[in-house]
Amino acid sequence: MPVELSPPLPAHLQVEVTSACNLRCTMCLVRYRPPVNKLAGAMRPELFHRLVDDVPLRQVTLQGLGEPLLSPYLPEMIAAAVGRRIRVGFNTNATLLTRRRAEEMVTSRVDWLHVSLDGATAGAYEAIREGAHFDTVIANLAGLVAAKRAANSSTPWVRVVFVAMRDNVAELPGLVRLLGDIGVDELRVQNLSHSFDDTDPAGRYDEIRAFTADQALWTGADVERATAAFGEAARIAKDLGVRVRLPRFQDEGGGGCTWPWDAAYITSSGRVQPCCMVMGDDRISLGDLNEASFPEIWHGTAYRDFRRRLASAEPPDVCKGCSLYHHTF
Repeated sequence: MPVELSPPLPAHLQVEVTSACNLRCTMCLVRYRPPVNKLAGAMRPELFHRLVDDVPLRQVTLQGLGEPLLSPYLPEMIAAAVGRRIRVGFNTNATLLTRRRAEEMVTSRVDWLHVSLDGATAGAYEAIREGAHFDTVIANLAGLVAAKRAANSSTPWVRVVFVAMRDNVAELPGLVRLLGDIGVDELRVQNLSHSFDDTDPAGRYDEIRAFTADQALWTGADVERATAAFGEAARIAKDLGVRVRLPRFQDEGGGGCTWPWDAAYITSSGRVQPCCMVMGDDRISLGDLNEASFPEIWHGTAYRDFRRRLASAEPPDVCKGCSLYHHTF
């Protein structure tokens, strides 16, 4: 665990280009909050350009709680990063990733594009990604792969992200077969990001806290069932030549995280948070870009204190239920 309290500016930022989303996914905070208008929820371009000017970036991830393809400024942000030779990519639910949009992404030279896909069947997927249609998403994913091949392009790197939960983990082997048929480069399987145990059980996070407690695959028979599904998925992936990354269920490292030394998360409104795992801009803030520059915030008192506590045996409350902190993400 790093101990330096005022490290050099980070080479990586994750930027929430919009807080608006067209879905209401069961494991996402967006489901449990009022809808956000896509224009009101979009990060202002001038704020993004200021970040790119102020930070010596080598990589920027253009995603947060919202769906990046809803931002009217996404092409401009991608172009700004590419023009500075900054690696750039984002995660999408792919509902809006038509063949035309896919071709635009290939032409834009975006480095990676991750597609959220939490099931191998319409029933399982649509129960989680409320508002999405499985057949449309599969067609859009196949269209992205086809557009990349048609352009004879090595980018974007296409990865599917699967959030493993009690209700869908049995879908994983079938999903690997499906991705092999489509020609997807890689599958990343991850656990739920946070337990939300640090929040008030009767407060604003009560619904997502209860959902996580019901669906997390961290204990008992759930781990056995998930381990079996993971093993079968890994065997199929090896046969089909699909790269697969699987999470762990046990924290073998004793807890720890380097995000506040290596990177930062910026909300669409300009609030600076320690990482992308927090979910909820009211949970913790280390500064506001409407009031100070990023370098001032990065080297400021709030960040220094957060790093000191995170490096100690008693981390900040917001970190205690984090899967990344416990190395189980």
